[in-house]
Amino acid sequence: MTDARVLWITGGGSGMGAAVAVQAASDGWTVVLSGRRVERLDAVAEQVRAAGGSADVLPLDTADVEAVATARDTLLTRHGRLDGLVLAAGLNAPERRWDDQSMADFRAIVDTNLTGVVAAVDAALPSLRLAGGTVVVVSSYAGWSFQPGAGVAYSASKTALASVVRTLNQQGAEHGVRATHLCPGDVATDFLDRRPVVPDAAARAVMLQPEDVARAVAFVLEAPAHVRVDELVISPVAQR
Repeated sequence: MTDARVLWITGGGSGMGAAVAVQAASDGWTVVLSGRRVERLDAVAEQVRAAGGSADVLPLDTADVEAVATARDTLLTRHGRLDGLVLAAGLNAPERRWDDQSMADFRAIVDTNLTGVVAAVDAALPSLRLAGGTVVVVSSYAGWSFQPGAGVAYSASKTALASVVRTLNQQGAEHGVRATHLCPGDVATDFLDRRPVVPDAAARAVMLQPEDVARAVAFVLEAPAHVRVDELVISPVAQR
């Protein structure tokens, strides 16, 4: 069993998840990176190790509920503990209006953004209860305030995460488990390429950067055990 705190990050191969991994490793966590693209996960793990941190790779599609439980078992076999969970995997589609969305896309988005989050929390919760652990659900500004362009499926799935976090906090408090509904505004990541109109470089330059979100996550993870951040909204000053 490792002495270092262990943090499981879904969506850890790119964007906000990757930035969280780098930041958390620098803060002394052993980071376990999950996602669907193994080469991306390996690249982030190598970046963490090159900086002197500890990283492990655990490929996973969180929409596969049975695979999530198997990944949890593998993590515990390798590391013997789990102290934190950051859920940064997300999905959207360019076709996001009632008049152009497909039900196949709707289900895929909800499976990743909502069901995958619940599956990971459910799998991790016994270990998090033992550790008095912390969960950070990376939601969206659209999960905090209605955003017309976010899409039917994306808005519904992200809004639901607020209730997931509230129930987790209400029922996990006796075990010291605390959860945060993190709602960032526009973040300059590859995720923007899935928009109907893709933002240009000038627009991305004034957005939040993945490292900004990582610092917010670090604030939550490093808070004293008696402090819970129920919801945290961060936005770029420039609104384009």
